[in-house]
Amino acid sequence: MVYSAGILLHRPAAAGPEVLLGHMGGPFWARKDAGAWSVPKGEHDPDEEPLAAAVREFTEELGTPPPSGAPSPLGTVRQPSGKRLTVFALEGDLDADAVVSNTFALEWPRGSGRMQEFPEIDRAAWFGLPDARRAVVRGQLPFLDRLEALLAGGGGRPPD
Repeated sequence: MVYSAGILLHRPAAAGPEVLLGHMGGPFWARKDAGAWSVPKGEHDPDEEPLAAAVREFTEELGTPPPSGAPSPLGTVRQPSGKRLTVFALEGDLDADAVVSNTFALEWPRGSGRMQEFPEIDRAAWFGLPDARRAVVRGQLPFLDRLEALLAGGGGRPPD
């Protein structure tokens, strides 16, 4: 079983809450937009505390630690890949244009024998919830619903 954890940063806005998403880096995602954005997240060992992993991965993928505050658990959702993703909501703000992600190495073009570095997240942006639902990868949609319920006072976390 593969485990992953992330932080869904959100802020109030005149038209309703906004969430910070990262556009996945690398050649596969370069020309995609709808369904190519993600909660800043990453894998962790089964014995590592998911919140600690979420903070670490947020920092690595965005180049800055998450804002201070009390994270709210949004639960765990099994992704289409089989990975178990745990997400925490955190209210805060940051400059999406200032994001500097860590990188990963990938043979590109495939079969060329040439390794290239790509950012894990090539850009970040704030989205209202309706636009976030179109942008985010399908397996992460439940977290947007849970955040919306949490902000409306409904608890935000249905059973896993």
